[in-house]
Amino acid sequence: MLRCVLLVATIVVVSAVFSSSPAIASDWELVTPKAEWQARDSSAEMVHAGQMWIMGGWFDSFSEPPSDVWKSADGKNWERVAARSPWKHSDFPMGVSFRDRMFLMGGWHNGRLPDASASNQVWSSRDGADWKLETKDAGWSARMAGAVVVFQDKLWLLGGIQKYYFGDNSDLKNDVWCSDDGVNWTCVTEAAAWPARAYHQAVAFNGKLYVFGGGNYLPEYQVRNDVWCSEDGKTWTQLTEAAEWPPRIWFGSAVYRDRIWVLGGWSNNPARNWNDVWSSTDGKTWEQFKTPTIWKERHEHSVYVKDDAIWVAGGHAQPLSNEVWRLRLP
Repeated sequence: MLRCVLLVATIVVVSAVFSSSPAIASDWELVTPKAEWQARDSSAEMVHAGQMWIMGGWFDSFSEPPSDVWKSADGKNWERVAARSPWKHSDFPMGVSFRDRMFLMGGWHNGRLPDASASNQVWSSRDGADWKLETKDAGWSARMAGAVVVFQDKLWLLGGIQKYYFGDNSDLKNDVWCSDDGVNWTCVTEAAAWPARAYHQAVAFNGKLYVFGGGNYLPEYQVRNDVWCSEDGKTWTQLTEAAEWPPRIWFGSAVYRDRIWVLGGWSNNPARNWNDVWSSTDGKTWEQFKTPTIWKERHEHSVYVKDDAIWVAGGHAQPLSNEVWRLRLP
């Protein structure tokens, strides 16, 4: 009987958090206003071996992007693991932890400079210091700003764009690839049902893959707030053409407390950063989660789920930020 009572109490508390009543049970906490790593956006981030990791990113459009690697167990104290790594395409890379290793793939190098390029290399590391080039040609075309997730005990790569400042809409991708080792990749579909996009997000949730938001920045601005799901990566169902959150690119996402979360981002016409937070239990219907305190509007920030909390770090908050924030629900 005690177990039943505790279960009911838990349901009541969680329901109160997401109810439409003005009562708010949680708030964002500023863990540190200035982490040890230089302020940046467009980094790779992941939780691996009990640590939050941030690596690479963007400082400006006319210099080589950083390839440093940092880790932290508490979000406040950060340790630099590597000052310079062997991978160089570290702006808008795709990163994830998989089978006791960190994987970093794709990405952009050298901003607006004439020798700028994207990558289809895949690198892995167990400790962030020693990196192995798993493949210099993964099979999928060179790209940045795609989405990578772990689903069905495989790595999945979805969409992205081949050129940043110098391309056109033909550089946008809606292909889907999977791999069980990061070396050998299988094309699940060359053209998924969802429109080609970059700067989007994807998650694995309740036995399905979800793709949402994103679009393009240059040369033709596109922005979306549609949501799609699939059980196999090949056949896709559109859950909504227009979610309750405004269309955006360069946003963050997470799976936390049996919900998909959307956090911040950027949209144009007029140009603006966002600092709103939304969540959904099914990808179709979304609720805004309001708190008394929240981080400044920003885009291309890092989002983590660790220690039963959502974390937001860095991003472009006009100016670049190296703040770290945490939200823990009751």
